[in-house]
Amino acid sequence: MNREEALHIFQQSEEIVSASAVDTSITRMAGEIKQAVGDEFPLVLSVMGGAAVFTGMLLPRLDFPLEFDYIHLTRYRNMTQGGEMQWRVAPAESVKNRVVLVLDDILDEGQTMAAIRDRIVEMGAQRFISAVLCEKTLAQKKPLHPDFCGFTVPDRYIFGCGMDAKGYWRNLPTIRALTSAI
Repeated sequence: MNREEALHIFQQSEEIVSASAVDTSITRMAGEIKQAVGDEFPLVLSVMGGAAVFTGMLLPRLDFPLEFDYIHLTRYRNMTQGGEMQWRVAPAESVKNRVVLVLDDILDEGQTMAAIRDRIVEMGAQRFISAVLCEKTLAQKKPLHPDFCGFTVPDRYIFGCGMDAKGYWRNLPTIRALTSAI
């Protein structure tokens, strides 16, 4: 990993969502989430590491009582294609009898979020809800769709706003898509 490689990746991409559009969408999502769970006391779980930026942007706009924690289930490990799932931090027992809102950066094929849902429901959650910044448009059927979504994005490799390209550019305020393979 080095600066030149990161710059090369950036040069091989284009902006598909502006920073102002991200901000507007997160405000909209916060309102929708408040409408759906604001009278309850949800447990909000952020999926590390990609959802860290999205979570940091969304949480201050959820102006109702909630409990916050994180989980870490990964398939990518700085690669551009998913592999075997690996739990690094599993959900805590605090999910039992709770409304659980899981935040993630992107729902691609849906396998990671489905595994998280299955685990949380198996552990006795009262209700599972998901919110993602982006959902990728794919031809194949997915095991689930998010309850709340900021953007539908094309079937390209997406990064920025917490999503990475080979470990780079999670810090971008915009969402970009690769224009060629890296």
